[in-house]
Amino acid sequence: MELTAKQMEELVRQITAEIVAGGSAAAQSDEIPVGVSNRHIHLTREHVEILFGKGYELQKLKDLSQPGQYACKETLTIVGPSLRPIERVRVLGPERRASQVEISKTDSYALKVKAPVRESGKVAGSAGVTIIGPCGVVTLEEGCIIANRHIHMSLADGEHFGVSDGDYVTVDAVGERRTRFYDVQVRVSKDFCLEMHLDTDDANAVGLTGKSTVKIVKE
Repeated sequence: MELTAKQMEELVRQITAEIVAGGSAAAQSDEIPVGVSNRHIHLTREHVEILFGKGYELQKLKDLSQPGQYACKETLTIVGPSLRPIERVRVLGPERRASQVEISKTDSYALKVKAPVRESGKVAGSAGVTIIGPCGVVTLEEGCIIANRHIHMSLADGEHFGVSDGDYVTVDAVGERRTRFYDVQVRVSKDFCLEMHLDTDDANAVGLTGKSTVKIVKE
């Protein structure tokens, strides 16, 4: 049956209304997806070339949840004062202005490094670590951290939850062991999408996975 112009206009209006309603409902949800972050490495251009060779370009394996971020095919070995190496540590792209190794507290015991809990990128005065690649070795005097618990949010998400970039919130997590996370940093940017990042220690302790969700506690 051929639709008249008026019928077509009404159909478009109905479909548009349904899409808007669905989007609004999703935007108003208080559920925050969880992303579990294993140990990984961020590298500068200089260190990429030392570890993999002059002119080497990192190869994308898959995109990550945050726009523009991706896991690379390359893995490296890290070594601390214990001289017990941790192998096959994934490199993440894109390249950064400062190299950084993010580990868990459990990893810090194995490596015997005193990695502080920090916001990603805040490496001044952090622990040192050695990175071993197929073509060379890089020894970082600082740059090894345990990433703080944090939530990425878009500008719209920040408005919905009533928080600003740099705020700290309390989060309820329901897993095998229900718990509450305190001092969770909020990071708001037009380049982010909604997701709470936990390292493997935190996620495993509660029984959370990449399919879990959490909620901000409304004080």
